[in-house]
Amino acid sequence: MRIRSARTLPVAAAVAATVTGSLSWAPTASAQSTDPTPSASTSLTPRNAAEPETGGVAILKKDPGGDVLAGASFTLFDSAGKEAANGKTDAQGKLAFTDIAPGVYRLKEISSGSTLHDTVDDQDVIVIPGTDTPLTIVDPFKSASLLLKAKDDKTGKLLAGSTVNIGSGDTTILMLTTGSDGTASGILPISSRTGGTFWVKQVKAPTGYEIYTSAKTFKAKPGDPVTVTITNAKKTSGTTPAPTSSEKPTTTATAPGDTASGGTAASAAGSPTTGAGSSPTADASDRATSKAAAVGSLAHTGADVSPWLVGGAGLLVASGIGTIVAARARRSGSDATTLAGED
Repeated sequence: MRIRSARTLPVAAAVAATVTGSLSWAPTASAQSTDPTPSASTSLTPRNAAEPETGGVAILKKDPGGDVLAGASFTLFDSAGKEAANGKTDAQGKLAFTDIAPGVYRLKEISSGSTLHDTVDDQDVIVIPGTDTPLTIVDPFKSASLLLKAKDDKTGKLLAGSTVNIGSGDTTILMLTTGSDGTASGILPISSRTGGTFWVKQVKAPTGYEIYTSAKTFKAKPGDPVTVTITNAKKTSGTTPAPTSSEKPTTTATAPGDTASGGTAASAAGSPTTGAGSSPTADASDRATSKAAAVGSLAHTGADVSPWLVGGAGLLVASGIGTIVAARARRSGSDATTLAGED
């Protein structure tokens, strides 16, 4: 309506001037100045709104030995789980995500890019405006998969209940016990590109078997499958029990002259003498003792002593007879003397 009234006003003024002859153009000018133009109204609003400042993430990828790893793949997710960026590390092990809106993101390693290395767990990353957040990520070496077997050393039968310790140096890393199938499995961490040397020692044998007392060593490399076998021998069942306190050894009687029983020919020969005390008996005893000493440790049957026993017995018999005869002779002489006195 204003625009329309501003356009009809000069015509009315001209008519009035013709009638009165004294109308000015001032109202026309003031009417035009009060109506703003489109260009004047648009100049009051900024042409471009201020854009938010962005940030980034700078990744450096290494292994436990300090070597950089190329070809590792990463993906960056926003708080809603939507992919914000992805890429792979270059030959220097570096990867940069740029022009990322500020906020908290989730970084996921998709692949280590190496057959020897494993990936790391997901982690949160904070993107700060105007800054590239630095991250150094170390990929561990892949663990070795260990399979333990326990077997009978004769038949090869798998045995349950074998418990072993597995370690390196002075450190025990794993303790495994074979199950009903005679096997057990575990994960063996590896800290070197070339692998390491480990030991296994049995601490409990299967039931009915002797424990394997020696320690065995083996080697394992990153990502390798390793099998370790422990063999056990059965316990012996025919051992002779040790004698108890009631089971004492007994001494058996032996024939005279049997040196195996601890006796000597001299003791055997001396036992019959009851008081005769004849020298032949002593000589026979001495000779028997000398004979036994000369034989030494050879086995004796008693046959070599028998002649001396027989001879000694004969001398004793002869001595006894002589004594009896002498006694009778003395008695006879005494009786004769008595008779002569009476006469």
